[in-house]
Amino acid sequence: MSTHITPNNAAAAQIHESLEYVTSCALPTPWATFQLHAFIDHPSGKEHLALVLGDVNDGLPVLARIHSECLTGDALFSQRCDCGAQLEGSLQQIAAEGRGAVLYLRQEGRGIGLLNKIRAYHIQDSGADTVEANQQLGFADDLRHYGMCEPMLQYLGIKTLRLMTNNPRKMDALKKMGVPVVERIPLILNRNPFNTRYLDTKAAKLGHILPNEGLEHQDETE
Repeated sequence: MSTHITPNNAAAAQIHESLEYVTSCALPTPWATFQLHAFIDHPSGKEHLALVLGDVNDGLPVLARIHSECLTGDALFSQRCDCGAQLEGSLQQIAAEGRGAVLYLRQEGRGIGLLNKIRAYHIQDSGADTVEANQQLGFADDLRHYGMCEPMLQYLGIKTLRLMTNNPRKMDALKKMGVPVVERIPLILNRNPFNTRYLDTKAAKLGHILPNEGLEHQDETE
């Protein structure tokens, strides 16, 4: 089942001073046919997406995932992270409920970009953790922001979220923008020998709510 969203603001596609709705289409997946909405953030030139299933503008809390792009995990099946598994798991859970949304944000490598993420991987191959690698490249541990989410959600008519995340910083950012998160749903997936140190670093240094299963690590991710 898919639902075509009609803009709440009938004035124009320009839904925010910097974010513009572009177009939408049906997106068949192995789990459901989603409605795919495309947006462009003019100051950055970044193109963001929303995958929507069912009636999400009825005022009820919406099962949702705010997912930052990870080409290596989402498209290349990397085991250095849990990103691809989280994206797939989110779409599966939304399909099972028949209603929900994934905002797919073009913020590769926690905001440092694809090439710098690969540089960070190279540093990690020599023993640094994910935070140390970013710092050695001159970046903060997390450069992502979520300012585009509020106008995207407003366009889709989503008022409140049941958010699939392990990241309290993400929840805090949404709440500061006035987007209520009524429930946090853990997304604990694909811990493996290649990403266990990465996951443990995210818990210890970035505040993610993750169990420490004590696996021996061989590698890590962004």
